[in-house]
Amino acid sequence: MKFYPIHEPSGPILVDREIHRDTRGAFVECYQAPRYRAAGIDEDFVQVNCSRSLFGVLRGLHFQYPRPQGKLVSVTRGEVFDVAVDIRVGSPTFARWIGVRLSAENGRQLYVPPDFAHGFIALSDEVDLVYQCTALYEPSHEHTLLWNDPAASIDWPLRTPVLSPKDEAGLTLEQLRAAGRLPEFTGVVESALETHPAFAT
Repeated sequence: MKFYPIHEPSGPILVDREIHRDTRGAFVECYQAPRYRAAGIDEDFVQVNCSRSLFGVLRGLHFQYPRPQGKLVSVTRGEVFDVAVDIRVGSPTFARWIGVRLSAENGRQLYVPPDFAHGFIALSDEVDLVYQCTALYEPSHEHTLLWNDPAASIDWPLRTPVLSPKDEAGLTLEQLRAAGRLPEFTGVVESALETHPAFAT
């Protein structure tokens, strides 16, 4: 199992898990607190959500503020293009995004810290996605960053996704900042963006 920090220590972390396969099937370790904490994912996960999406469905980009919710995202069936966007005002990587393909086959996870927006698009006929959350879901604190906000310029692999009305009506970073719905950056950058073949940008 390997951990790859992205942007800087308080940013997303890609987890490359080892899948043990034999003639009976496969086994993968989903989470082990001491190992993940040693790698910088020092969280108490208090809620676990599961979703099923059909091909082309895009969910996001969601975040909670002022009660932020980090997520450890895994795919148990199919494949997604998973995205995290830095929405911290004042961050040196503000509006920068990373995208990675998560699938049941590659076994990868993406840790999306609190104060990052998260979304994904389904790339297989059906996708089952599991995300462990660092805070309870608070509908009154949930916000949606517009999936195709030019300020982020996310290079989604599909140009015409299937969207819910809520996601279709998401706001741009400029609109969210003007409304006071974005967190402030409080960290210290200690390392540069790491390069890994799984990262889209």
